[in-house]
Amino acid sequence: MPNNPIPETAHHPADAFNRLLTVLDTLRTQCPWDKKQTMETLRHLTIEETYELSDAILEGDLDEIKKELGDVMMHLVFYSRIASETNAFNITDVLNGVCDKLINRHPHIYGDVEVENEEDVKRNWEQIKLKEGNKSVLAGVPTSLPALVKASRIQEKARGVGFDWEDKNQVWEKVEEELQEFKAEFNVADNTAIDVDKAESEFGDVLFSLINYARFININPENALEKTNKKFIKRFQYLENKAKENGKALADMTLAEMDIYWNEAKKL
Repeated sequence: MPNNPIPETAHHPADAFNRLLTVLDTLRTQCPWDKKQTMETLRHLTIEETYELSDAILEGDLDEIKKELGDVMMHLVFYSRIASETNAFNITDVLNGVCDKLINRHPHIYGDVEVENEEDVKRNWEQIKLKEGNKSVLAGVPTSLPALVKASRIQEKARGVGFDWEDKNQVWEKVEEELQEFKAEFNVADNTAIDVDKAESEFGDVLFSLINYARFININPENALEKTNKKFIKRFQYLENKAKENGKALADMTLAEMDIYWNEAKKL
């Protein structure tokens, strides 16, 4: 079978998008792997690509962000291509749908609604979604979201309809209250068994309140925790490498010995 002509590199957004459509159509009809894919088989790959994009964003690697955006874009087009084969919808329907939604949810841009700030925009957004048929403000929060992200989105959604604290001091008081309740679960007599379920519940309340406080001071809790994860990994790997250089195994070192390398890593 003769090779297909390679679509030329485009220099205009519309032409570049059409090039992607052409490439995906060719792969879908001629590549054995692409022909076998379904929405279900692509799902876990899409999740992986999204996390890779997230990593690139946190690293501030613009070249990698560009690459990962392309991978995510390819997946979105692929899903639309699969759906078009059963006449469920196609990429045109997808793009028109999101444009219609954006226009409808921005009446302060495409209508005569007036807003004063970002909070007004968010409140309007949630009210419009309810008018569109959503039974709950929280209906738009995916059930499969990681718990930390889900908590943040739940709080943002509730805030959009005015269910929120008035100032950050109130939120911090709630954090301290939840910390005390969590601590109280362990301040029991030595012969009294700890209620693990109750302690877990109280710990969840602590996390939820801390996420709430982070929102009030404009900190993204997911980003903050992931940056700490990356920081810990780098420091721990430094510790591992230094121990190896000195012919030692971490399991045979004391905490005091490990702290020396750990503190060196912190300085770096």
